[in-house]
Amino acid sequence: MSRSVLVTGGNRGIGLEVARTFAEAGDKVAVTYRSGEPPTGLFGVRCDVTDPQSVDRAFAEVEAEQGPVEVLVANAGATRDMLMLGMSEEDFAAVIETNLMGAFRVARRAAVRMATARWGRVLLVSSTVGMAGSPGQTNYAASKSALIGLARSMCWELGRRNITVNVVAPGLIETDMIAHLTPERRAELVSGTALRRPGTAAEVAAVVRFLASEEASFVTGAVVPVGGGHGMGH
Repeated sequence: MSRSVLVTGGNRGIGLEVARTFAEAGDKVAVTYRSGEPPTGLFGVRCDVTDPQSVDRAFAEVEAEQGPVEVLVANAGATRDMLMLGMSEEDFAAVIETNLMGAFRVARRAAVRMATARWGRVLLVSSTVGMAGSPGQTNYAASKSALIGLARSMCWELGRRNITVNVVAPGLIETDMIAHLTPERRAELVSGTALRRPGTAAEVAAVVRFLASEEASFVTGAVVPVGGGHGMGH
């Protein structure tokens, strides 16, 4: 059965691959984007997850187009990398606002209709950095690790309504975000993976798709690293 799926930050990178994977499986898929143009072939809604009114408007548009959101992938994120001693409170707070508060806003909005329907799938996209840490990313790591606590608390609140909440934590993935890395830095990051290679967005999307499936109906509160071994054991 075709489901109504929403992927935030679904206009590029991992989010776009996730959205396309759902669409190829026959689901009705909407993506949010903050700037630029929506991806071809997908229903796009402009949305700034740091603005509660923008989130409400986006959900209203999606609901009018394809019905209440049944599968939510909270993927929208931001970075402002800098060593902690030089990081301003504004740079720290801005990343928390997008990565954590943004995920909270869209998850809360989606969960209202899911609870009424007594069915839903919520996937929060974290990062292995949230478990292993990374120099220059205290704000990013803090925001991504906090998603685990958010997801697991949501599990207890929503489980009786047949809603699962899980976390997918990508590691080093071949996207535009790592295209600027120097060969030395890339080699250093690859050496931190047991498989000694970066992953692909398709490999992340496959895990997201599984967690949203009926085969994963008894999986909730899980944190699944997709990092070739980086971030394991947490």
